[in-house]
Amino acid sequence: MDRSVYAEARPEALSPACPPEWMTMPSLPSRIAYVVDDDANVRNSTVALLEAAGIASRAYASGDAFLEDLDSSASGCVLLDLHMPGLSGFQVLECMREKGRMLPVILFSGRTDLATEELAKASGAVALLCKPVFPAQLVGWVRQLLAEHCVG
Repeated sequence: MDRSVYAEARPEALSPACPPEWMTMPSLPSRIAYVVDDDANVRNSTVALLEAAGIASRAYASGDAFLEDLDSSASGCVLLDLHMPGLSGFQVLECMREKGRMLPVILFSGRTDLATEELAKASGAVALLCKPVFPAQLVGWVRQLLAEHCVG
């Protein structure tokens, strides 16, 4: 079953006619939210939401694709699915650490438990959010990370 991150969102919350406050904040230039999720619906809807909120985004269908593109000049944060074919979110975090490229990371999962939450903290993730995530919550987390951890 495909679960969209925004299954709980009200359509009027994304209406351009009357955008909510969290959608009208100033954009954050040169700061990118890297969205890594194997589910195309989740990946595309996350990028659309972030871009509507003025946040530049790049989408990746796998951890391998993201790691190939990650370079030393990357600035931003990572929204990383925990359960993906190939490299898991935890394995992507480990590879980032080995490359010396530790951007702030929010892990996502459709299912969590106490052990997973403890592993997420130990791995260096800023947060572990359970899908579906409310749009305002997601945009708030991303804006906070970009403001606190990015220069420029």
